[in-house]
Amino acid sequence: MAEYSRRSFLKGSALVGAAGAMGLAAGCGTSGAGGFEGYVPGDYTAEVSGHNAPFTVKVSFTKHALGDIDASGSQESLGVGKSAIGTLSHAIVKSQSLACDAVTGASITSAALLQGVKDCASQAGDTSELEAAAGPVDDVMDEYEADVCVVGGGGAGLAAAISAAQAGARVVVMEKCGILGGSTNVSEGALNAVDPERQEKQGIEDSVETFYEATLEGGHNEGTPELVHFLTDNALDSVHWMESVGVRFKDEVGSATGSLGQRSHYPATPYGNAYIRAFQRYIEDTGATVQIVDETAAQTLVTDASGAVTGVMGLHRSGKEVTVKAPAVVIATGGFGANVAYRQEVNTGVWKDVVLDDRIGCTNIKPCAQGDGLKLAEGAGAALTGLADIQLHPCGTPGTGLMEDIRTSGRNRIFVNKDGDRFVSEGAARDALCKAIFAQPESTYWVVVNVLRYPSPITPDRNGATIENMLAQKHIVAADTLEELAAATGMDPAKLKASIDAYNAIVDGSQEDEFGFKADNTADAQMTEGPWYACRKVPTVHHTMGGIKINVESQAVDDGGNPIAGLYACGECTGGIHGSNRLGGNAICDCMTFGRNAGKNAAEYAGATA
Repeated sequence: MAEYSRRSFLKGSALVGAAGAMGLAAGCGTSGAGGFEGYVPGDYTAEVSGHNAPFTVKVSFTKHALGDIDASGSQESLGVGKSAIGTLSHAIVKSQSLACDAVTGASITSAALLQGVKDCASQAGDTSELEAAAGPVDDVMDEYEADVCVVGGGGAGLAAAISAAQAGARVVVMEKCGILGGSTNVSEGALNAVDPERQEKQGIEDSVETFYEATLEGGHNEGTPELVHFLTDNALDSVHWMESVGVRFKDEVGSATGSLGQRSHYPATPYGNAYIRAFQRYIEDTGATVQIVDETAAQTLVTDASGAVTGVMGLHRSGKEVTVKAPAVVIATGGFGANVAYRQEVNTGVWKDVVLDDRIGCTNIKPCAQGDGLKLAEGAGAALTGLADIQLHPCGTPGTGLMEDIRTSGRNRIFVNKDGDRFVSEGAARDALCKAIFAQPESTYWVVVNVLRYPSPITPDRNGATIENMLAQKHIVAADTLEELAAATGMDPAKLKASIDAYNAIVDGSQEDEFGFKADNTADAQMTEGPWYACRKVPTVHHTMGGIKINVESQAVDDGGNPIAGLYACGECTGGIHGSNRLGGNAICDCMTFGRNAGKNAAEYAGATA
């Protein structure tokens, strides 16, 4: 049986702090090798361009060793860039080498840190020793044993892993990237659930039946009713379960973009990585029998003579083959939105008239969302369903498709085209929003906000972004007046002002919106004063609603609905839940609700077969 240890869990996780903060120090290096005469002792700094904003790398050197790396002031994303900085800093200091691989899933941040350390070493006198030294040796094992193997360490996978551990199972999580969290990490964290305790305080009338109907109808009545019922009936239990393992939610609910209802729960600290950090803390603090094997991509499912799944074979990035023996496997690998060839192949649904090639980005981390889990399940006999149901999101960044900077969700914002005209209800469903955007000049638009959303340029929004950093990266346009904003963006100033005036009239109730936007007098306010900010957006592939066919037990099933023995699936890699359009806030609800379900049922199955 594989050894479960604190070290093995921390490997590759966001809990590894910056090397400087941990006080990591290396032993003395070898002096004199290759003419190396040592460093000039001291602290050196270098400015590098990160993924989110420029940051400073500070490195201390003794005569013969790199002693400390500190990049704690970076604004890289929690659980992604920040995690990579901690993991990579540790590796550099421990190995006294720059021959350390970038953390899969955070390549830009990794490259920036490595460049910063190299620049500091050059200032200290010599880079040859760090460049010549061998990198760290990976300590992944050839074989692991567990009761449940979870393939994928995102939100759904970690929920399944914890749920399985709570049911008494020993769990191994096989994760392709060097960071945990997947798409949940970079989401805004919205989770839909009917929650009388919160909603009644806000005067919100809601019911589980209303939530069910909104989900089914929002998916154009193409979702599987029993799966939709399971999702909406058990969503609040997911909120309570997450709170029991350390997640803190805000006291008030909101409405995610395209949620079709005010029932979206948000974490108390910025975005979806708050869930991942809470899950990691829970595993660490409780000693839950969950081991993470990261940087390892699952290749095939192992089956016995009867066709039952009995494990997973994977490939570590070092080239080593890794096998996990387990009587139950949960696939939680996310969708296929970043697999351009595959998404074009199956794009016969709502977006069949849109070419989803690499000109259309994806909100997911590119090494993820490749559809790996679908191929694994299909190879074991599971059916796939709803593959043409691909969702686009209106909050894409031009060129990458990532959801960054000023977000489209929330309140007190308007959407205008390149001329300055409003063209859609900001509260419309996501497919309606994207169709309206494609009809605009150059298939793009601006989201415009003002001081209501950003009272201070240095105060982070709920996603951890600041106006100051967005401006430093030249991702947004800022102006004191609407006239100046129009000039900076190329909009017609009269049209932009008319759009703002019309929006304000809708908010104060003196005018009905021609596009159907309904103001909320508890959340919306008139936008009247600068500073004003505009961020250009494009549609981007956000979610693939199709995937592995499952039943309400989260078992993967074949075309006839027969379960594949030992195989479970949850999260975005599954199909049949959301129909042809997913409501904003329903993805994380899905991950947590079916993740808990898959983990518990997989553990029970493993126990029954032991």
